Amino acid sequence: MASSTVNITFGTDGVRGMIARDFNYDTVRRFAQGIADYIAHKYIRSGKPSVAVGYDRRFMSDRFALSLAEVLAANGIKAVMSSSPLPTPALSLATVKEFSLGVMITASHNPALYNGIKIKQEGRSAPAAITAEIENYSSKAVPVRARGAVIEKRDFLKEYCSYIKKKFQPEKILSKLKGKVVVDFIFGTGAEAMSLIDSPNVIAIRTKHDPLFGGAVPETSKKNISPLIEEVKKRKALFGIAMDGDGDRISLVTEKGQYLTPCQTAPVLLDYLISKGKFKGKISQSVSMGYLTKRIARAGKIPFEETPVGFKFIAEKLLHEGAAFGTEESGGYAWSGTQPESDGIVILLLVAEMLISTGKKLSAIAADIEKKYGKSCFGSRDIPLAKAMPNKHSFAVKVKKKLPKTMLGQKIVETETVDGLKIILENDWWLLMRPSGTELKMRAYAETENEADTEKMLDLACRLAVIK
Repeated sequence: MASSTVNITFGTDGVRGMIARDFNYDTVRRFAQGIADYIAHKYIRSGKPSVAVGYDRRFMSDRFALSLAEVLAANGIKAVMSSSPLPTPALSLATVKEFSLGVMITASHNPALYNGIKIKQEGRSAPAAITAEIENYSSKAVPVRARGAVIEKRDFLKEYCSYIKKKFQPEKILSKLKGKVVVDFIFGTGAEAMSLIDSPNVIAIRTKHDPLFGGAVPETSKKNISPLIEEVKKRKALFGIAMDGDGDRISLVTEKGQYLTPCQTAPVLLDYLISKGKFKGKISQSVSMGYLTKRIARAGKIPFEETPVGFKFIAEKLLHEGAAFGTEESGGYAWSGTQPESDGIVILLLVAEMLISTGKKLSAIAADIEKKYGKSCFGSRDIPLAKAMPNKHSFAVKVKKKLPKTMLGQKIVETETVDGLKIILENDWWLLMRPSGTELKMRAYAETENEADTEKMLDLACRLAVIK
């Protein structure tokens, strides 16, 4: 793809592309100029605007970050670059008070050949309104030539570690554990903050700087964390936690080596937070999440809502709309008292605190949730499409016309079009169908009480996806 034709388009959380092919210096410079043009027209905050620039451990991330900072500086914008790789939550922290925006060079959980950009503001992912404007400016941008700009560098990682130590006291929490915890960094930048969990009770694996991620994908799905599961069993650990490539999303493994899906993890965390007696606010989750959190909300008479897929929508609810807990399907969780941003280290500390406070094993806590609120078997599938479906609402309308009155013997009681089409049955089972606007595929998600029925729901999605 010629550099002049590279499109800068935001997905659920940032821009992603294959390095050299569609994510290159030209992409980064045009994006930087788009940010500069946006700032010139908007001035997000009063006073002189400034941008914090961070980067992960991927190929070229530090060089892309420097190139971006140089273009910003050439436009008269104060750009301060991290002096080392860092997890995304550390870059987000820099935007809480001092910096107008944060730009993180990362492709998060994507394969090693990809890189990308995330935009941060007020301690979280920038809202869609801002990213849409930056995308528009970037598409028309002609980068100002950066000639030998001297870029200030700062130890954002040190500032983040100081914040975590002061607010969450990791040393105190981890010292009280009566057993080991295994932390799998999958070679990502979460490992840059290992000093925070330097404890005899913590076993860290896949920690070295490897831009190939050991041949794995830095995603926290079950298929990518077999080393964590094996290590938890081998060490007879209390639990295991995996963090994705930039340290914000996680997955949990019980002491038995059982992988907990996001639809099982979210209710475990939520129920504990409510039990502490300080839960005030509503529950917000992406439309691709499950029914156990909804049942907890129903039982506690807590306001509940669903958002489009993407943690930026959850973050907005946490920051400005009274949400006390937020979660998304890809393993992001945040709650009152934290940044409006998922953070692997903070989640690790909450789980450790939960085990200390309850005196229970993680598998027992998950079993208690299942006994009280029902079983959850969550699954997803990528389904090829014959043609692109850029208009999700139009797709949803067409599929709704094809729906039967029942699915798997249960009545369809509700359909939602928040993001694609979500079909909800009378027993809370559900199926979500979200076509990609840029690729010939659709992502289907389903949750029932057993694996067989979840697979049947996904099979139904394959048949419903055929639009003539």
